[in-house]
Amino acid sequence: MPLQSRARHRTVPVTVGSVTIGGDAPVAVQSMTNTDTADAAATARQVAQLAEAGSELVRITVNSAAAAARVADIRRRLDALGIDTPLVGDFHFNGHRLLAEYPECAAALAKYRINPGNVGRGARGDEQFAAMIGIACKHDKPVRIGVNWGSLDQEMPGRLMDENARRPEPLPGNEIMHEALIRSALESAARAEQLGLPHDRIIISCKMSGVQDLIAVYRRLAERCDYPLHLGLTEAGMGSKGIIASTAALAVLLQEGIGDTIRISLTPEPGGDRTREVTVAQEILQSLELRAFSPVVVACPGCGRTSSSFFQRLAGEIDRHIQEQMPLWRQRYPGVERMTVAVMGCVVNGPGESRHADIGISLPGTGETPVAPVYIDGEKRVTLKGEGIASEFRNLVDEYVQRRYGR
Repeated sequence: MPLQSRARHRTVPVTVGSVTIGGDAPVAVQSMTNTDTADAAATARQVAQLAEAGSELVRITVNSAAAAARVADIRRRLDALGIDTPLVGDFHFNGHRLLAEYPECAAALAKYRINPGNVGRGARGDEQFAAMIGIACKHDKPVRIGVNWGSLDQEMPGRLMDENARRPEPLPGNEIMHEALIRSALESAARAEQLGLPHDRIIISCKMSGVQDLIAVYRRLAERCDYPLHLGLTEAGMGSKGIIASTAALAVLLQEGIGDTIRISLTPEPGGDRTREVTVAQEILQSLELRAFSPVVVACPGCGRTSSSFFQRLAGEIDRHIQEQMPLWRQRYPGVERMTVAVMGCVVNGPGESRHADIGISLPGTGETPVAPVYIDGEKRVTLKGEGIASEFRNLVDEYVQRRYGR
């Protein structure tokens, strides 16, 4: 799959551990643990799972002394596993104290996330924000100024509403809220720079739970700064609702060149797989042809011409086989993540889609001749039939990968 070029909102590059965010770097995938950070073993295990799934940064909650005391241990456990994925510390309310009292935590984290609405109010908030920025400067750590719709300091919208009331033609209330988020982020970033944090150590986010709200805020934010932007709906929701809402919002912004790192904040089922949010983020970027993470299996949806479920089973088998092989293929066969495989169910679109794929099979539909032509690089190479079609096609896929992508 060729990657699309896009007119990118120009942002300064920020280095976070081994990852670059912004500038010409590809959009990075981020995720967050839901373990108790005080349980170093469980948290390190989940970070490892997220990293192995493809998360390039992982955020962990640092909300207590017990959590802060184990961050360095989590980092050591990951290093021992050969996992260098940067850890981001998520701080609210007491971050100034935890970072000061646990310098090993401050040093082990690759980035701090600070929510201006949860640092404190008035002069006390200013002091606590300054303390956190001072520690970031001391350890040369980048900071994400993460403003959130649900925890916005109410002083800001109150001030803007007063200004709006004096306008000859007042703006709608939602625009005031949008502006409050943007100003909170930009004014906090400006304050961080005044306190000594370099311009290229700041990332900004303004998270909201509404799709149209998020799009509107980030469009305006992109016009007013060159900080790298972290995208994501907050409280996206569960299952298909969360996936669809996140995709609807982020796809629009990413297509417009807005966004340097993304997170899909899915609510997992109890005991559900946390890595699902990583997979969805990757699939969004790959569907937009901005990045490639794994070969794409193209399969038809089925219709009255495909009363047999064989093509569905084969598509599933091939997809699972590819995912199982990817850890090895990624190391041994660079470029394989851009491969496309077609598994089609009848003669209507089957041959055409198979020719367009790198390798594809057109299975017989209802009433068609029981043979399955295989197309490789646009040409029909072999026709399969009989009981062994599935295993034979899987072998052909393996041979194709070795031949085309082998060093």
